[in-house]
Amino acid sequence: MSINDNRILKDKTFDKSRWIQLPRDVIAGHDALKQLPLVVSDLGMKGPLLVLSGKNTMDSVGQRVVNLLKDAHFEVDSLIVGQITYEEVTRVANYAQEKKAVLLIGVGGGRVIDIAKIVSYNIDIQFISVPTAASHDGIASSRASIHTEDGSVSVAAHPPLAIVADTELLASAPHRLTAAGYADTIANYTAILDWDSSIRETGEKGSEYATALSMIAAELMVENAHLIKEYDERAAWIVMKALFASGVAMSIAGSSRPASGGEHKFAHMLEKIAPGQVLHGEACGLGTILSMYLHGGDWRRIRDSLRMIGAPTTPKELGLSDEEVIEALVRAKEIRPERRTIFDFITEDEARDAVHALYEVD
Repeated sequence: MSINDNRILKDKTFDKSRWIQLPRDVIAGHDALKQLPLVVSDLGMKGPLLVLSGKNTMDSVGQRVVNLLKDAHFEVDSLIVGQITYEEVTRVANYAQEKKAVLLIGVGGGRVIDIAKIVSYNIDIQFISVPTAASHDGIASSRASIHTEDGSVSVAAHPPLAIVADTELLASAPHRLTAAGYADTIANYTAILDWDSSIRETGEKGSEYATALSMIAAELMVENAHLIKEYDERAAWIVMKALFASGVAMSIAGSSRPASGGEHKFAHMLEKIAPGQVLHGEACGLGTILSMYLHGGDWRRIRDSLRMIGAPTTPKELGLSDEEVIEALVRAKEIRPERRTIFDFITEDEARDAVHALYEVD
């Protein structure tokens, strides 16, 4: 039999390739920060390191990271970063290149880690994620949000080469940040519903693996809501695990689709209408309740779990008016109009009914 008779070699019954980047090392637990020098050594990085952090965090955790690395005989520099703007990203990128950094280490919350991952992507060097609050699923993802005159936009970025999550450090963060991380992950429920709808109606590509992982993260939150306590290391561990799974789901999908649907479009619009008044995760949590209500799903289960952990579930609890939230619902379709979600088809009356349902008394 000749090779031409071997149909296994001739028929391309499966001809598909994908490039998926995932974290190589993930260290999480009590005192995990002390293992950072070992992680850097394991990654085989040779050359200057640059630690990025916010002003307040640099004075505490950032400097601690610098000292740990210097004690391990690494060449280390540090830089305080500001808001996520194109100008700030350019400034940080220029500084990193000037210092010939071979590795960035983002120490802080979502803002700092997003800057680190965007700069990492733009100048083609790797970065390590060192979260100081479990408030953001960007801890492990390959997407980042950047502020523009038209609001926040999602951009491609590098996922971290490694994650070092010290649960003692995460547990010391204000509970509002942990609750926001919880809410950001529970949003996966409605993100998947919107994605599935778009797959059916528009032929958008899906990912069964990313979908499954995203749902696991959301279920982990709801099933353990009773354990999410203030300044509790176990709570930090649970939320961190879910945020990591959610971030990996996005990397597998090659987009933020597994964790970002109409509820995120609503959140970005709400942040635009009422800048500085709500945390991103809090807005996503409220958007998830509203989206599930419109999808006809069990929105009360989501609302009750958010109530249990002390997250806001009404406009009033966010310090907003009902009209601001209704406007954000109706205008959510203006954010990333190419991404189909249930909010693309909502009327003002439907939005008003959904917001009024938030105040329902059990």
